[in-house]
Amino acid sequence: MPVTNLFHDSEPPAQGERFDTLLSHRNLVVERILSSSRIESVDYVQEQDEWVLLARGEASMTVAGEAIELTAGDHLFLPAGTPHRVERTSEGALWLAIHLHPGNS
Repeated sequence: MPVTNLFHDSEPPAQGERFDTLLSHRNLVVERILSSSRIESVDYVQEQDEWVLLARGEASMTVAGEAIELTAGDHLFLPAGTPHRVERTSEGALWLAIHLHPGNS
């Protein structure tokens, strides 16, 4: 099995965010998200559960109407149907997101 590194090729885009799928298996998807400091806030309400870890940088989010500040190492669980949005990120913020989609495994 090949070994890869979360931080390899981790330069952020000039603007917005880059989503890289690291693993997709059955109803599990693991993504790496690289954020520029110039992002557009988008409202998300997803059908799947999501656990997210901020591995590098800082970020501000609104989750179900509550403002949350994150620093490297912070993680949170977003149950399916929870409204959330990323308000601000530091340049080069790196996230690890694990999505558990409904359905049979």
